[in-house]
Amino acid sequence: MAEIVAGVGSSHVPAVGAAIDKKQQQEHYWAPFFEKLEPIRDWMDGVRPDVCIVVYNDHASAFSLELIPTFALGVASEFPPADEGYGPRPVPPLRGHPELAWHLAESLILDAFDITIVNNMPVDHGCTVPLSVLFGNPNEWPCSIIPLCVNVIQYPPPTGRRCFDLGKSIRRSIDSYLGDERVVIVGTGGMSHQLQGERAGLINAEFDLAFLDRLVSEPESQADMAHIEYLREAGSEGVELIMWLVMRGALDPKVHEVHRAHHVPTSNTSNGLIVLENLAAGNSL
Repeated sequence: MAEIVAGVGSSHVPAVGAAIDKKQQQEHYWAPFFEKLEPIRDWMDGVRPDVCIVVYNDHASAFSLELIPTFALGVASEFPPADEGYGPRPVPPLRGHPELAWHLAESLILDAFDITIVNNMPVDHGCTVPLSVLFGNPNEWPCSIIPLCVNVIQYPPPTGRRCFDLGKSIRRSIDSYLGDERVVIVGTGGMSHQLQGERAGLINAEFDLAFLDRLVSEPESQADMAHIEYLREAGSEGVELIMWLVMRGALDPKVHEVHRAHHVPTSNTSNGLIVLENLAAGNSL
C-alpha cells in the first residue's frame, strides 16, 4: 500500500524563489534564512519520497476572479511553471502522477469533497517556492508532484475544519492506493503577513510560533480557529495557514517533530517551516 510518511509546512514567499534563482543565498540578508533550510534538505535526501502532494493557493496564474474553485486537483502528467508577469521561474516543470491523482480525485469525491479536476494547470510561486525550499535548484524535481490548489484569495475560503477534514480524506485515499509510493504532503502559505491596507507589513511572530505549537500538539483545536481570528492576528494573508491544516489532517494524531524554523522577515512576511513525521515512518534525522 502507498503511505504518507511525513508532512511539511512551508511559507511560499516569492522573494525566496527569486533569491534562489539569482543565487543570492550567501548574501548578508539571505544567509541566515537559508542556513535554517539545511536540516530539512538533509532530511528530504534521506526520506526520498516518490510523490509530494503540494497544497497551495494560486495567485491568478491558473485561475482568475472569473473562476475560483475551492479545491482544485491537478491530474496532468506535467505542470509548467507559470509566467507571473516577469517570465516563468527557471525551474523544471513538475512531473505529475496521473494514476495516483485520479485515484485521489475519485476517493475524495466519493468521500463528499467536490474536487475540481484540472488537466492543464500552470503552477506559480505558491507551489514552486516550497519545492525549492525542500530540494534546492535541481535540473529536475526528484519525485512526482501532485498540486492541490485551495482558494484563500476570494471570500469565502473553506474553513480550517474543512481543510483539516480534507487532509483526513487524503490520508484514507493514499492508504487505499494499491502501490508502494512513499508520499510527503506539503502545506504552504503564510505565516503572518499583510500586503495592503492600513496594516500592510504586519508580522505577528508570537501568533506564528503558537500556531506551530498547536499544529503539532493540538491540531483539532487549531482546525476550529475562525477566519476572523487569522485575519486579526496574522493579517489578511495569514488565512493561508489553513492550507497547513490539510497537511496536518493527513498525518497521525500524534506526530514526531523533525525540524522547525522561523525567520523574520523574508521580504515582508514571517517565514515558517516545520517537518512532521508519522511515528511509524521512523525517518527522523
